[in-house]
Amino acid sequence: MSAKVIVTIFGASGDLAQRKLYPSLFRLYKSGNLSEHFAVIGTARRPWSKEYFESVVVESISDLADSHEQAQEFASHFYYQSHDVADTEHYIKLKKLQEELNERYQAEHNKLFFLSMAPQFFGTIAKHLKSENIVDGKGFERLIVEKPFGTDLATASQLNEELLAAFDEEQIFRIDHYLGKEMIQSIFALRFANLLFENIWNKDYIDNVQITFAEKLGVEERGGYYDTSGGALRDMVQNHTLQLLSLLAMDKPSTFSKEDIRQEKIKVFQQLRKPSQKELQTLFIRGQYKSGTVNGKKYISYRSEPNVTPESMTETFAAGTFFVDSPRFQDVPFFFRTGKRLTDKGTLVNITFKQMESIFGVPLTPNVLTIFIQPTEGFSLSINGKEVGEKFQLAGNTLDYRTNATASGASPDPYEKLIYDVLHNDSTNFSHWEEVRASWELIDQIEDTWANNQAPLHFYQAGSMGPEASFELLQQQGTSWIWQPQANNDEQ
Repeated sequence: MSAKVIVTIFGASGDLAQRKLYPSLFRLYKSGNLSEHFAVIGTARRPWSKEYFESVVVESISDLADSHEQAQEFASHFYYQSHDVADTEHYIKLKKLQEELNERYQAEHNKLFFLSMAPQFFGTIAKHLKSENIVDGKGFERLIVEKPFGTDLATASQLNEELLAAFDEEQIFRIDHYLGKEMIQSIFALRFANLLFENIWNKDYIDNVQITFAEKLGVEERGGYYDTSGGALRDMVQNHTLQLLSLLAMDKPSTFSKEDIRQEKIKVFQQLRKPSQKELQTLFIRGQYKSGTVNGKKYISYRSEPNVTPESMTETFAAGTFFVDSPRFQDVPFFFRTGKRLTDKGTLVNITFKQMESIFGVPLTPNVLTIFIQPTEGFSLSINGKEVGEKFQLAGNTLDYRTNATASGASPDPYEKLIYDVLHNDSTNFSHWEEVRASWELIDQIEDTWANNQAPLHFYQAGSMGPEASFELLQQQGTSWIWQPQANNDEQ
């Protein structure tokens, strides 16, 4: 059934809107989830006309439309208003446009607001939406906010209070596009629909879990932003990494409903072990890429990137060990690493199972379940098998299923899936405030240790898989990183 709704996008002229939001809305339009009873209001400071705005939308979906007429018909649902987020008069005009479009498209007063802007504007927008009675209690009213949700617990708490002044918690959807990826959502099926894994998904059978978010690119044009408000810990660990960890560590929910799934996720965040001061210095590693040559191409260091402070201590790599103090996973290490300018691009999870040392005197290698999230999607399971021949010799075998579903179009874009969820009031794949609060409490501890230089900043060569300290971290706990792509860099 197609949704009836007026969508308002704050930041409609931005890169995210053009690359992700308009194409995702168009896919929903093509699939029939949006049809006749919807309109989109785009707001930004630029003085665009409706005609120009439509042309921007048409251009953004040119590769997806079956015909120019189809693209034009979709774009005709888009309206533009030049907008200053601090100007009350602009909200009065916005309310008038909302009412006109609601009547024209018979949207039943349903409203969806997408804040595709810098977080410092979120509170101001929410305040005006309430004070100018745009949020009026008629129909459903839902708010999507992009990350980062604060830069620490204090700023996140303040932002949350500002949003709660206009919206209830159940109306706020804190988007993390990684949670919209097909394989992230398939973790539920892999874990709970297979007795093989469900019965051994615990501390008795799992030795460790490894989460990797690796990027080949450096900070590129984001140097100025990344150096002042980013860093790998805030940019990737506080949200993506810990959200993925919660899906891997949670208990089976009573039902596949947003309420029960959220309850189990929140439990995981509440059970995250708070490290001691010594553990903060030894269990978490920060790194920064230096110059290097990969396949004959030279790459500059992070400190040489445009708009980056020459003495910057901002980390472009973070690794560490989390523990979840739950009956299911007590004392099982959850290792993570994420970084820029690494050997290869890949997001994946390696789950290493406990194993006997040998059988009949022949050594065994551990069984490892790998969940591939991007760029390929799927999973593999490494097992021990017998080599062909007269002697009893073992050889590793892999049960493997992978597909580049994103490239083939079989897998929906994460934003398409998540906007669909919001339209259907499904918050399963969004972050609840309790999850955000608990994650910031932990990340703040690590950030404070690094900000006070109580832990060293390790440098790693561009094209490597991070500083040597991240490998030593696992060695000290009796294991090693499963995924170690071959580097093609030349030593400097």
